[in-house]
Amino acid sequence: MNTKINFAGIEMKNPVTVASGTFGYGREYSEFFDLGLLGAVITKGTSLKPKSGNKPPRVCETASGMLNSIGLQNPGVEYFATNDLPYLRKFDTKIIVNACGSSIEEYVELCKILNTLDIDGVELNLSCPNVKEGCMAFGNTYEGVRKVTSEVRKVLDKPLIVKLTPNVTDIASIAKGVEDGGADAVSLINTLLGMKIDIYKKKPVLANNTGGLSGPAIKPVAVRMVYQVAQAVNIPIMGLGGIVSGEDAVEFMLAGATAISIGAGNFIDPYTSIKTIAGIEEYMKKCDINDINEIIGKVEMNG
Repeated sequence: MNTKINFAGIEMKNPVTVASGTFGYGREYSEFFDLGLLGAVITKGTSLKPKSGNKPPRVCETASGMLNSIGLQNPGVEYFATNDLPYLRKFDTKIIVNACGSSIEEYVELCKILNTLDIDGVELNLSCPNVKEGCMAFGNTYEGVRKVTSEVRKVLDKPLIVKLTPNVTDIASIAKGVEDGGADAVSLINTLLGMKIDIYKKKPVLANNTGGLSGPAIKPVAVRMVYQVAQAVNIPIMGLGGIVSGEDAVEFMLAGATAISIGAGNFIDPYTSIKTIAGIEEYMKKCDINDINEIIGKVEMNG
């Protein structure tokens, strides 16, 4: 039974990764299981310089999900390279760094540094606010996505994955911008914009007022978007959004994802990713599937 996949040139022992921002840099979760069991670890969003993030409260629970407005708090790429990367390299897994910036120049400078590190790939977070364009996220337009992707491509030799926001009207055209910009793969979806109000204080629960909604509540939206993007591009897709089981993972792969990522599920149960790997294998046995690659994009639409 083969669970190995090739994702954007990254050879992974299975299609299961962990989503940026939900796994830190792996230290906490390594106390629960061997990180080498994962197909890859995607790090917390990492920027050129340290970021302090938004003021608290920054996280709250919602029905079948959670809202967060962490604000990409991280120690910066220099700290990551010196302290976190050597630790991650102790494990037999692939390392993909999620890169964030507030201008094209920042993305380029950051990726120049990442290109020199012993990592397996870079995931561009295009939900970051573009300070030069009135803080609109880079991922909101085809041209914006294509431009930042193509500029980063010039300085990055490693596999380039671009992570998209779902807060757009036409996800397929945005994904085309990723492909046309020269990326090796696309990752979706990031969180949906949401709000929760404390009815007694008559104020939003989050200090930032709004935040990113993740968890099982967003899975049907994510599956639909992965399917739409699979019809529009020829590069591989990493699917994420509410995956908490092997069955969820298979659903994304049938929709067209080559790899999948566990996000909020890590907070529900630190073993979610490991249980998902086991669930995929159980599905393969039950359905007499010898190679996991056989199910990618194999959904048969009604009508």
